[in-house]
Amino acid sequence: MTSELPEMRASDSERERVAERLRDAVAEGRLDMDEFEQRLDAVYRARTHGELAPLVRDLPAPGGAASPAPYEAAQPVRSGWRERIGLPPTSKGAFAFWGGFSRRGTWTIGRGFNAVTVMGGGELDLREARFEARETVITCVAVMGGVAVVVPPDLNVEVTGIGLMGGFAEEGRTDRAPDPEAPRVVVRGIALMGGVSVERKPTRAEKQRLRAERAERARREKLEKREGRKELG
Repeated sequence: MTSELPEMRASDSERERVAERLRDAVAEGRLDMDEFEQRLDAVYRARTHGELAPLVRDLPAPGGAASPAPYEAAQPVRSGWRERIGLPPTSKGAFAFWGGFSRRGTWTIGRGFNAVTVMGGGELDLREARFEARETVITCVAVMGGVAVVVPPDLNVEVTGIGLMGGFAEEGRTDRAPDPEAPRVVVRGIALMGGVSVERKPTRAEKQRLRAERAERARREKLEKREGRKELG
């Protein structure tokens, strides 16, 4: 089946594949929510391939290849972890005394990272980070201070630290299995009258995708109700 058959009737599975492409585009920041909702409305109204094709013509296919016809077999979506491992580190440690430090965004963490806070605080956000090695060891020492480590839900994380008159905790645990391509991160160390927390939070892309999925459900329910009223009429 090729794009030479624009008037061929589209199936439900073909419409769903186009909707999935649109959700990915929102998560990647290629479409805003208004554009997403307009195109999604058109997806569920589409009856032929010719009506579906323009809705994703300006969007890349999964994996970054040129956009194929929307009703061709869907390709597996890569997680992107492989491209984020094996890069030169931009930071191997951080220290805060009566102050603070922050590592976030697209920084590259070394295979061994030492985070020390004395009456201060620090943040290590790994949600968009890159990694020098497949296994990373973060050693945290918090003395009357704190270190917050933020990780995405699909990262493989092991927490082995000790809290003395303080806390060393893992928060936001999920039943979601780690991505097999994701690196392994070990967080260890000691919190003395202070605290070290490892918290799982969704990335910006995941938040956008969840928002898009909620909007899609609402649009679909609205369309189904509209079609139901037409049938009754």
